[in-house]
Amino acid sequence: MTRVIVDDALRAKLHNLAEPLVLCDMQGQVFGHFIPAVDFSQWEPASPGVSDEELDRRARSNERRFSTAEVLAHLEGLSRREKP
Repeated sequence: MTRVIVDDALRAKLHNLAEPLVLCDMQGQVFGHFIPAVDFSQWEPASPGVSDEELDRRARSNERRFSTAEVLAHLEGLSRREKP
């Protein structure tokens, strides 16, 4: 892979390379995309936002549950009703 050293002036012109960029020639033709490296140390792990106690309560519950197939069939039925 080719490595290009970017000086401070170019870095500033490219919005400090802090967001995705589309690179174009003088005629506006796209010739590349730049996606900045991500520093995952700045991110927190994703979580469902549901406590372990609530997950345990749901597992013990007798509430009606729906399979993925049942949910998809229900959604398909809703979309058919919306069409004229």
